[in-house]
This record gives sequence, C-alpha cells and structure tokens, in this order.
Amino acid sequence: MADKATVKKTKGLPDKIDVHVGNRLRVRRTLLGLSQEKLAGAIGLTFQQVQKYERGLNRISAGRLYQFSRILDIPVSYFYENINQSNSSNLGLSDNDQDNFHYDGSEDLMENKETIDLLRAYYSIQDTNMRKDILKFIKSMSQKIKND
Repeated sequence: MADKATVKKTKGLPDKIDVHVGNRLRVRRTLLGLSQEKLAGAIGLTFQQVQKYERGLNRISAGRLYQFSRILDIPVSYFYENINQSNSSNLGLSDNDQDNFHYDGSEDLMENKETIDLLRAYYSIQDTNMRKDILKFIKSMSQKIKND
C-alpha cells in the first residue's frame, strides 16, 4: 500500500509545469498565426485537445512535445524557457541569471497581446539588416531612458 505522499495526483489543479509548457505552446502557435485547428490537424488531434494542452489541463507527452517542436520550428527546450519566472513560487530551474530586466512580474510578457503584436510586426520585416537596426534603436532608446 502506497503512503499518501507518493500517491499520484489525478484530479484538481493543473501542474504548474504543465501550465507553463501549455502557455509556451499557445504563444508560439499564436506568433506563427496558426489556429488551434491547423495545429491540431498537423498532428492528427482535435482542436479541443490542443486547448487542453495549452491550458495545462492535459500533460503533453515527450513524443507529442517533439512533434509540436518540429511543426512550430523550435527546439523542445523552448517549452521550458523561463520556467522559474512564470511561477510565483520560484522553482529554481534556471542555471543562469537573467539579463537586468525591470519588470514587475504581474503577468507573463509572452502572453501580452502587445508583445505578440510587436514580435509579429518585427518578424514581418524581411530585411535582416533593417530588423537589426530597429533592435539597436530600441535598445539605445531604453538605455537612454534608463540613464535619464
């Protein structure tokens, strides 16, 4: 008989890691302009299953995560990036310090519509040099504001 500490949880709130991975899936899908239906069809799922994955209600298996990474053109590690920043209880999974970034933590920036709109607009610029120049300009503006 297993003791209560080792009994697997099957009902209740979704696991924080599953929610984070699901959020990352939703963000990448949205950035690419894919509907849940299109993503689901590419893997042979229903859009309802994709919804459950994105909410963290269903855990994504390693094989399925690999399929998503291939379709979304990202490494599997993408789904776990910034995992300690998305939880109010720091899981301590990051091996390095993050850049000096002033943000109050009240929301996940990658879930913010403005962030997604900005990224879509930025990556719609085909000229790589122009994109780099825009990034330099934005960085110089933020540095100037920080120094003022």
